[in-house]
Amino acid sequence: MRLLVLGAGGTGGYFGGRLAQAGADVGFLVRPARAANLRARGLRIVSPLGDVQVPVSTLTAEALAAHDAPRFDLVLLACKAYDLDSALDAIAPAMAAGARVVPLLNGLRHYDVLDARFGFDHVLGGLCFISATIGGEGEILHLGKPASITFGERAGQPGSARLQALADACARAGLDHLYSNDIAQAQWNKYSFLAALAAGTCLMRASIGTIVAGEGGEAFMAALHDECLAVAAAEGQPIPAQARDTARAQLTAAGSDVKSSMLRDLEAGARVEAAHIVGDLVDRACRHGIAAPNLHAAWVHLQCYEEQRDRMPRRLRA
Repeated sequence: MRLLVLGAGGTGGYFGGRLAQAGADVGFLVRPARAANLRARGLRIVSPLGDVQVPVSTLTAEALAAHDAPRFDLVLLACKAYDLDSALDAIAPAMAAGARVVPLLNGLRHYDVLDARFGFDHVLGGLCFISATIGGEGEILHLGKPASITFGERAGQPGSARLQALADACARAGLDHLYSNDIAQAQWNKYSFLAALAAGTCLMRASIGTIVAGEGGEAFMAALHDECLAVAAAEGQPIPAQARDTARAQLTAAGSDVKSSMLRDLEAGARVEAAHIVGDLVDRACRHGIAAPNLHAAWVHLQCYEEQRDRMPRRLRA
């Protein structure tokens, strides 16, 4: 199996790098400057699960579009939601040559875009749990121990030998992975938790521990999570009790220093995936007639941040 990873940032760099370390045939689709950095230094991962520096194969969008470009079986799409349009343009030659895409983006709104561009049968299901970023010399900094990837056929799709090959490659690499027979449930389990985490920590500009230490903080996070659970149920994907209770414990944990990646981006003055995660859940709540005042407040707050950021001089933005 040949695997193309879109980007070599925190997510794509980590999972693609671990697979390459184990001998998988992996190519990284990156911009020219990143390609030069990887050629010179290799891909370096700094992680509590073990550091590694491995030479990797890179392609630019121009090289992928060439007539003699290699063919790929799967594309791991690991971009931010606000870069989705340019990412789809970049992977289009691989998709036209017969690849299937496994998106690892947060949220769910991107599936409509991917299906419209490449067709339902070519878009598989995926998600991941990891906190990672790029360091000053281009290294992948894995923040904390969790690093798992889940994938599977979406409802109505036949079994995929390509996903089985990906599962086998993950096993050889020692990656925490799940080839799921119900990817929609796995996606909603994550989305309902992530939306509550992002909305709560961004609205309060604080970690979970700081929020719940305040009077009414734990009740606020619980109410916010309840809104997300109500939307999931209305969408036909009620969250099972074990997943619900695990998420609630994390969202109300005393002393927790956990922040959403969206809050870290916001604190850095960077772009955020507000519309894709919080805004989309608010839209779904409205369609189902679900009152979600806490989600609405977070969504307004994030829109204000984005509007103010857009008015900042470019030199002051992250």
